[in-house]
Amino acid sequence: MEEKKLFQSGPLADRMRPQTLEDFFGQQELVGENSFLRKAILDDQVPSMILWGPPGSGKTTLAAVIANVTNADFIKISAVTSGIKELRKTISRAQENQWQKKKTILFVDEIHRWNKAQQDALLPHVEQGLMTLIGATTENPSFEVNSALVSRSRVFVLNKLETPDLEKIIEKALSDKEKGLGKEKIEITPEIIKEVALLANGDARMALNTLEAATNQSKTITRELLKQIIQKSHLYYDKGGEEHYNIISALHKSMRGGDADASVYWLARMIEGGEQPTYIARRLLRFASEDVGLADNFALVLANNVFDACYKLGYPECSVHLAQLVVYLAKAPKSVSSYFAYNKAKKDVEEFGNLPVPMHIRNAPTKLMEKLGYGKGYKYTPVEDSSGQEYLPEKIKNRKYL
Repeated sequence: MEEKKLFQSGPLADRMRPQTLEDFFGQQELVGENSFLRKAILDDQVPSMILWGPPGSGKTTLAAVIANVTNADFIKISAVTSGIKELRKTISRAQENQWQKKKTILFVDEIHRWNKAQQDALLPHVEQGLMTLIGATTENPSFEVNSALVSRSRVFVLNKLETPDLEKIIEKALSDKEKGLGKEKIEITPEIIKEVALLANGDARMALNTLEAATNQSKTITRELLKQIIQKSHLYYDKGGEEHYNIISALHKSMRGGDADASVYWLARMIEGGEQPTYIARRLLRFASEDVGLADNFALVLANNVFDACYKLGYPECSVHLAQLVVYLAKAPKSVSSYFAYNKAKKDVEEFGNLPVPMHIRNAPTKLMEKLGYGKGYKYTPVEDSSGQEYLPEKIKNRKYL
């Protein structure tokens, strides 16, 4: 009875967590009819897996569904609050299960939070089949999860939920009389439901939290009430994670392709997501030489000035400077000749090592150096014809980089 009361007073997002695949909205490519994962879950033949996706996309919910339908001993731990000690207890429990011919499934939430030593400690037990691992992460497993663990697991990618999926989740919460808000007679229009879904930006937990916060204020949900609760749209932009690199890549490629509109959009995503203005300006400064280069030398001047403005002003003032630069760089002609020339020269440096400087272009600041032939035969370009003069080492004479 006490557990039931505690559950009913818990957050709406937890109360509405699905227990079956039929109640799981979204991710149809992953768990839809005839999918590999759906069949594996229903057949209780779940393989070790890494669930990778943004917050609120259903990773923990999918694990909860598996826990509900499996005959295995399902153990859930969080990488944030647990370590080697908790893992050892889990291993002992799994060994006891093995003796009793019972399977063990270990769910590690936010597995990327475990360090290398902790992940290494888990690896042999997954390899030996002592337990089935289900790891959930918002970070790219290629970078944040032990490569051996990844190679022994199926990686399933969960995308952020679509607006229609979020609308269904909200509607279910509003109609469910046992776990949701069905008994409270909430007044809300389809348009407002859609707005809550849009504000959630693909995150089911955020959608339900927003709905719950609104219903705690009033039983009539209006646009004005939503504005009070959410002052600003929540954007998923992890400054230290993969999305950070995805968006800066999108900005670069949009500018490189000459699409100023797309460039400004990706810039806004970075700014509104909380990216440091000097980081953006530094990347644009690089772009001005790497991609625009000799086709428009003023691009580098403007980029340097915008970097200085960002350093001096910060947000919100420097947003317009960054926008001006991004539009300029997107519309500017492009030349990668300097960029490629340097890479070719670098390759020669790596291949041939420290080739000697030709004697005729060496300085001779002392009598001894002059006697040894330093600078001998050098043609001084401003006063004599030096058109045939060679400036490269003998071994790579006549090499062309441009």
